[in-house]
Amino acid sequence: MVILKATPETEAGYLPDQAHLDRMTRRNLESVRSGMMVAGDGLQPSNRGVRVKFSGGKPKVIDGPFAEAKELVAGFWILQARTREEIVEWVKTYPFPLGDEATVEIRKVFEAADFGEAFTPELREAEERQRARILESGGKP
Repeated sequence: MVILKATPETEAGYLPDQAHLDRMTRRNLESVRSGMMVAGDGLQPSNRGVRVKFSGGKPKVIDGPFAEAKELVAGFWILQARTREEIVEWVKTYPFPLGDEATVEIRKVFEAADFGEAFTPELREAEERQRARILESGGKP
């Protein structure tokens, strides 16, 4: 997963111009066609979001905006590749919305094998059914 960190500009609701949107859209479509990109989207500023914080098992809803833009997420991509280096190369050439300014974090998504024996055959089967339902619905819950 490639996580685009927020900036004061993205938190202020900055939107890229048409030329930039065109470059981003073309790159995303190329990545989908090649089979590398599984999903991706930009996120609206945190002032339009909420957090649900649990303490002592009890939920507390906190309305945005949230402090420290650099700790927030402005967008994401789910990419699949053979190596981490392939993802790094993809990131190094992406036309980010703010051009020269972007910080991204690359994190590996857990796979069934990562859980070892705790991920029983029954749990594997349940996850496969869930993934099939998601695909059947076009990726929408």
